[in-house]
Amino acid sequence: MDNIALVAITKHGTEMVRTLHEQVPTADVYYMSKHATGDEVQRGFTTFEGSVRLQLPALFEKYDGIVMVISLGAVIRMVAPILKGKKVDPAVVVIDDRGQFVISALSGHVGGANELTTKLARLMGATPVITTASDVQKTIPVDIFGREFGWTIEDDRAVTPVSAAVVNEEPVLIVQESGEKTWWKHEKPIPNTFTVVDSFREADYHAFSAALVISDKVLNDEWMNLLRTKGVLYRPKTICLGIGCNRGTSDEEIEAVILETLAEQELSPLSVHSVSTIDLKKDEEGLLEVCENRGWEFIYYSPEELNEIEIPNPSDTVFKFTGAYGVSEPASLRTSGANALRVEKKKSGNVTISIAIRNV
Repeated sequence: MDNIALVAITKHGTEMVRTLHEQVPTADVYYMSKHATGDEVQRGFTTFEGSVRLQLPALFEKYDGIVMVISLGAVIRMVAPILKGKKVDPAVVVIDDRGQFVISALSGHVGGANELTTKLARLMGATPVITTASDVQKTIPVDIFGREFGWTIEDDRAVTPVSAAVVNEEPVLIVQESGEKTWWKHEKPIPNTFTVVDSFREADYHAFSAALVISDKVLNDEWMNLLRTKGVLYRPKTICLGIGCNRGTSDEEIEAVILETLAEQELSPLSVHSVSTIDLKKDEEGLLEVCENRGWEFIYYSPEELNEIEIPNPSDTVFKFTGAYGVSEPASLRTSGANALRVEKKKSGNVTISIAIRNV
């Protein structure tokens, strides 16, 4: 986390954030004018008059993390009126005036305060204070499970009861049909309260209090209904789309072909990793708009890069116009790192689509 503010109101606290800035140079520094030393403009530090409480609304809007050398009780009272929710509030970390303890105070998991606390404590030689149960117990943090891989949660309404089941060591079923397998980060073995299977066929044979499902597929209604009350569905970014299209094809047509093809394959749009094409299409407005609207990565390759990939359906006609023997097939394969296509090139109106699944 680079977008952070270091805030102090005491003399010792000011000395601390000035020193800490040398180790975290991307952070912005704020302290009271009466503790100014004269080099603030040169070093890009900000000083303020009056209560720090008046600074907090603007800091909450501007920064992903706020580190305050202020008592924990005072911080709680000051931030309480401006809190909105853990999905939008910044990480708040509190440090005591002697620099002995670094405390994760707000947005520990989702906002990254626990990670920031650990980092700062290590830099300062201080003791990190983290109270999040899953971190303390070194188990799965349900609300950010797989975030480092780009996984997203489709429906978070059951995150709280599922988190409780995990930390209370109740039986938890983990169904992983796709996505990265290196999600267990701790030195200790996976708890025996977890049952890990790689298909729903196996899952039917296990009783559980909660379920974690990692899948890029469309689930049946029975499982979707169950997950709304006692499970969480994670969408790994595994689906690599290769797209070719005629110049000027609308984003509506491109998106319709993509969604139709994914539905035919029973794949979720929430697991799309990227849209790849040839560099001749790097400014294609329809493609760019689809990717922007959906939040999909847009990748393009030169003809030479595409021709390095062996494809099942090379075309001399495509080569004549583009310099590549294919667009959608080699683009999806190159991005995915896969050896085979899930969907070979499919022509629909002005759009050609291929699908490959990432090697992870």
